[in-house]
Amino acid sequence: MSNDHTAPGQTAPEEGDGSDLEFRPSAAFSVPSEGPRDVAVVFMGASMVAGVGDPKGQGWVTRVVGRTSHPDLELTAYNLGVRGQTSGDVLTRWHTECPPRWKDRGERRLVVSVGANDIAAGVTLARHRLNLANILDEAASNGVSTFVVSPPPSSDPAFNEKLAILVEAQADVCSRRSVPFVDCYRPLLGHDQWRAELAASRDGHHPGQAGYGLIAWLVLHNGWNEWLQI
Repeated sequence: MSNDHTAPGQTAPEEGDGSDLEFRPSAAFSVPSEGPRDVAVVFMGASMVAGVGDPKGQGWVTRVVGRTSHPDLELTAYNLGVRGQTSGDVLTRWHTECPPRWKDRGERRLVVSVGANDIAAGVTLARHRLNLANILDEAASNGVSTFVVSPPPSSDPAFNEKLAILVEAQADVCSRRSVPFVDCYRPLLGHDQWRAELAASRDGHHPGQAGYGLIAWLVLHNGWNEWLQI
């Protein structure tokens, strides 16, 4: 069991305590070698997953799904993004909301994108790490393959300083588990089009159509097809 994972009632480990044990899921994830693959992918997170601010209502999730095709792949996607949710909220609800979407599907996959609301809500970095680790570990123990997408930068420099630390922590949590991780923070931090999108937004956090297209591009070009094995 990894040092990020604790059972209910246990105290979260201190950051940098040096215990760096390998996590081994109890259930193996496999892809059938013959026949069409019946895959259900659930996207969980907050407003960025829901695509808030996109006038066309697509966000990055619909754009990614729309560009995911293979003759031997039958993909069913579910967008369960809820505005204002933290990693703790996602940890709580994925247990009940994901299984009905996965029922009778050949492959179960989970995409998680959280973080900005944790900062806004004052969730500690250690707790954020623990929540994300618990989602990934519990999913792996149930034979569910996971993929993590970081939050992108905002137009607030002070907020971005905290976000940079959080994204680095997410990358570490995923690296320990060999879970694919897409960093949307660093590539977009100084990106002219991204900055223009935020400048034109109402809140400085949610982009418009072009901004979500940038996130989708990052996801599609950073391990998405490899994760789906297509």
